[in-house]
Amino acid sequence: MAVAQLAFSPKQIENINQDITGITFELNEGTPRSGKTTSDAFKMADFYLRTPDQNHLVSAYNQEQAFRMFMDGDGLGLMHIFDGCSDIRHDEHGDHLLIYTPTGDKKIYYKGGGKANSVGAITGMSLGSVTFLEFNLLHKDFIQESFRRTFAAKWRYHLGEQNPPAPNHPNLEELDRFIKSGRFLFRHWTPHDNPALTEERKKELYDELSSSEYLLDRDWHGKRVMPEGVIYAMFNQDKHLAKTMKGRVLETFFVADGGQGDATSCGFYAVSFDEGKYYLTRLANYYHSGSETGQVKAMSVYAKEIKLFIEWCYNKWDFPRWNYFFVDPACKSLREELHLLGVMTDKADNNSRDRVTSNGLKIEVGIERVQNALTKGVLFLLDIEGEYDHYNLIKEIGMYVRNDAGYPVDKYNHACDELRYAVNYFTKTYLV
Repeated sequence: MAVAQLAFSPKQIENINQDITGITFELNEGTPRSGKTTSDAFKMADFYLRTPDQNHLVSAYNQEQAFRMFMDGDGLGLMHIFDGCSDIRHDEHGDHLLIYTPTGDKKIYYKGGGKANSVGAITGMSLGSVTFLEFNLLHKDFIQESFRRTFAAKWRYHLGEQNPPAPNHPNLEELDRFIKSGRFLFRHWTPHDNPALTEERKKELYDELSSSEYLLDRDWHGKRVMPEGVIYAMFNQDKHLAKTMKGRVLETFFVADGGQGDATSCGFYAVSFDEGKYYLTRLANYYHSGSETGQVKAMSVYAKEIKLFIEWCYNKWDFPRWNYFFVDPACKSLREELHLLGVMTDKADNNSRDRVTSNGLKIEVGIERVQNALTKGVLFLLDIEGEYDHYNLIKEIGMYVRNDAGYPVDKYNHACDELRYAVNYFTKTYLV
C-alpha cells in the first residue's frame, strides 16, 4: 500500500469498524473538514474486500467530484489504498476502479448524480453498494434509482455523507424507508473528530466562524440550519409554529397556487384580533407535486381534492365560512374546475399590479410583506399533525433562496407563493 501509517480519531475508528449487520443505510453528517470522507474511504475499502458483490457505485454531484473526493482523496482515496492491486478502467457502464481482491475482482464505478438526467448513467446496472458523497446535493431521481439498483445485492448497503443540510431538505425524505424499518444509522461529526486539525487550528476556526451565528452552527457545531441566502431566514419553527390561535377569529379564507408538473398548494387561513393587534394564522394545507411524486394529476382531480380539503377544514374548526377563495390568476384551469364544483374563486394578489422594485421584480413587494409579518410576529402556522400539516411550506422555506445576482430562484416556492398571496391580502386589509 502507498498510504502512509495514519492516526485516526476515535470517531473515525468507530466509523471504519462499524458492524453493518442490520444496517441498510448509514449516514455520516457533520461539519466540513471533520474527517468523514477519509474514514469513509477506508471503511468502504474494507467492505469491498469482503463483499461477494462485484459492482459498486460512488456518486457525488458530478463525476469529477466523485473521483477527486473518493478515488484520489488527497492521496488517501481508494486508488491509493489499493495501489498496486487496482487499475482505472472503462467498460460499457463507465469509468471505474478495478480492484483485485481475494474474493474476486470488484468494480467501483464513480459517477455524477446531481442532475435530472444523471439517472440514465445507472439505469440497468446491478450494484452491491452505493456511496453517496454530498447526499444533499444529489438529485432525488438518482437517489431513488440507486436504491433500486441494489435490490438484488447479496450484501445490500448504502453509505451517505453530507455537510449539514437545511432542516426538512427534500432529500432527507428518501431516508424515511430505512428509518421506519429500523435499518438506519446516523453519525454526527464536528472538527474535533479530525485528527489533522491541531488545537491551534481549531481555535482559529472557532474564532473565525464565531463572526456569524449561521457559520458557527453549521461549520462548527454541525447543526442543520437555514442556509445563507434563504429568503425567509427569519422564520423560526419554535417562534412561528403556534399551538393555539391568538384572540378572536374575524374571518377565514383560502389561497391556492397550482400547476400539474409543479406543485399545487392550497392554504386555509384565519385572521384574528387580540389586544389591539391583527394576526394571520395558516391553519392547514393541501399540497401535491406531480414532479416530486411522479404522479401528475388533472386539474379536475386537484379541484375535487381541494373541495374535500375545504370540507375537512370546516369539520375540524367551527370558524366563519370563507369570505374569499383566492387563486393565482395564472391558474385559470384550476379556477374553472373549482367553479364547476360550486367553489367560487377570486383572483389572488400576485403582486402583478405593484411597482417594479430596484431589482426589476414585482414579487419583491410581496416577499418583503411576508418578511415583515414574520419579523413583527403577526404571522403564524398552527401546529397540527397529519395529512394537511405545514411540512411542505416549512421545507420550501428552508430551500427558497436567492441566486448570486440576488434574484429569487424560481424553485421550492409554490407553497411560499401561496403564503405570499395570503399575506398580501392580510397586509392590505388589516395592516395598512
